[in-house]
Amino acid sequence: MKNLIFDCYVSSDKSKLDIDKIMSLMKQSYWAMDRSEETLKKSIENSICYGMYHDNNLVGFGRVVTDYSTVYWICDVIIDVNCQGNGLGKQLMQSIMSTQELDGLLGILATKDAHGLYEQYGFIKEPHKFMMKKRTKL
Repeated sequence: MKNLIFDCYVSSDKSKLDIDKIMSLMKQSYWAMDRSEETLKKSIENSICYGMYHDNNLVGFGRVVTDYSTVYWICDVIIDVNCQGNGLGKQLMQSIMSTQELDGLLGILATKDAHGLYEQYGFIKEPHKFMMKKRTKL
């Protein structure tokens, strides 16, 4: 599916989201492959969500968690494996970063392998600053 970037669009309309397709995308990830549908639905309810669509079929997804005052966290950014390599991750990130409610807030995210993508949007590595408490249950 090369050159999809011209045919794709991003929407933050949650009513357009396809939960089954998002579950399928999460199973392609290293961070959410075991996430339950119940957990996914709850995370969507409590986040700003971005769906990326080609012919109205969801091919990418991302979420932002924020207090709208001090900080936002970008998470679950993923493009279907069959559509990767077309610049869709950049298009999705551009849509997320153009969200006016996030202007002036501290942005954070975690990634194992996409540092180059996120650095294009001003994110920097802070290896000795952040701490994490792992989940005890899914």
